[in-house]
Amino acid sequence: MTLSYGSLSIAQLSALIQGGNVDPVTVAEQVFDAIESYDDKAVFISLARERAMAEAHASSKRLKDGRSLGLLEGIPVAWKDLFDVAGSVTAAGSRLLLRDQAPAAVDAAVVSALASAGMVATGRVNMSEFAFSGLGINPHFGTPKNPRSTDVARIPGGSSSGSGVAVAAGLVPVSIGSDTGGSVRIPAALNGIVGYKATRGRYPMAGVFPLAGSLDSLGPLCRSVQDAVWIDAAMRGGAAPAVSRNPLAGLEVVIPTNVVFDDAEPGVVAAFEAAVERLSAAGVMLTRLKIPAFAEILQLMASHGALVTAEAYWLHQARITGPDAGLIDPRVVSRTSLGEKITLSHYLDILSARTRLIEAVDRLVGGRLIAFPTVAHVAPPVEPLKTDDQLFVTTNGKTLRNTLLGNFLDWCGVSIPCGAGDAGMPVGFLLSGLARGDEWLLSVALVAEPVIRGETI
Repeated sequence: MTLSYGSLSIAQLSALIQGGNVDPVTVAEQVFDAIESYDDKAVFISLARERAMAEAHASSKRLKDGRSLGLLEGIPVAWKDLFDVAGSVTAAGSRLLLRDQAPAAVDAAVVSALASAGMVATGRVNMSEFAFSGLGINPHFGTPKNPRSTDVARIPGGSSSGSGVAVAAGLVPVSIGSDTGGSVRIPAALNGIVGYKATRGRYPMAGVFPLAGSLDSLGPLCRSVQDAVWIDAAMRGGAAPAVSRNPLAGLEVVIPTNVVFDDAEPGVVAAFEAAVERLSAAGVMLTRLKIPAFAEILQLMASHGALVTAEAYWLHQARITGPDAGLIDPRVVSRTSLGEKITLSHYLDILSARTRLIEAVDRLVGGRLIAFPTVAHVAPPVEPLKTDDQLFVTTNGKTLRNTLLGNFLDWCGVSIPCGAGDAGMPVGFLLSGLARGDEWLLSVALVAEPVIRGETI
């Protein structure tokens, strides 16, 4: 049986490459063969075979010359279709932008950073148009099917839909996504992989197509927390990660009692609580308490509108009201148009309330981490969501609810698989930290991951 390099973790593949057991050129060739033979053609929007092979050959030469750039040398990576990749159009999942945008002249800063670490860019993966949905449905380029489903076609989660599927299907070991309301953590949870959303501003955003600058953040979708740690260091220009492993015994974690479990599927709750029991047995001190800010955030959205909607409307107003609005997903137009009703006064009220709520939650939580289900349900079937607008709106809102709280409060977070719910579909365990607590979060997650997954340690 031939080893599938795309199905390995970064750590596993790195060991093979650094040990001379496989050449980066061979890895790249096999990854492209796997992508091109994969039945679901909606995962990748475009491939960068010429660039990838040039990078793989350069990586191979460095290794043979004893000049490896480090742990990520020769590792394939896929990019969500909102990162500038020199020579190709950044379409953000939109056929309108695909038509109108000129090819990027240079790489986005983080694309350049991972190239400088020796990684091999395989191409652009699919996404919700303009990154404005948590479901991952795209009427222009198709909707990637969740590879974990064994019955009907189910959603991949969004907006980093192609990223989640590309990794979960074993096509690439890592894909880089964006997260404005949950777009890294949601597809990671629904596809049964790891997704790390960094604190906003941790990475340079030059060359990244925006959705809402007050909320946009980035992060990898991959197979393990260790992989995320390595990618995080490289995206910040580091030669090696500085994250250490911290013991679980005595660690304090808060589990909110309000909002995040509302209408949650029993299977999701059961998988989450089983992981909580394992953490407790490992010495983690768990405190259940109400976080009043959660309800206030949802009430603020209901009364004033969503921060993401206000900023998305400002960004896309000319597009959704112009002569080519018909080329945009009608649901994206409808949701973005809601921003027209958000007055300047309301927008400033939202920003003021956000500052106050961040400070209040920081005082309440203190130095503790926060844990709850990434998504309150498993991945639902795709077909009903394509035809029922009200079901789409309701499901999208519920899918985004838990994760968007962290974006509003400027948290960092990592979603780790913790079991299965209905139809055997994956459930995600979201471990979050306060703003700029990324190193602490990752150091804990490194040790907690096997416990959360239920693996023997």
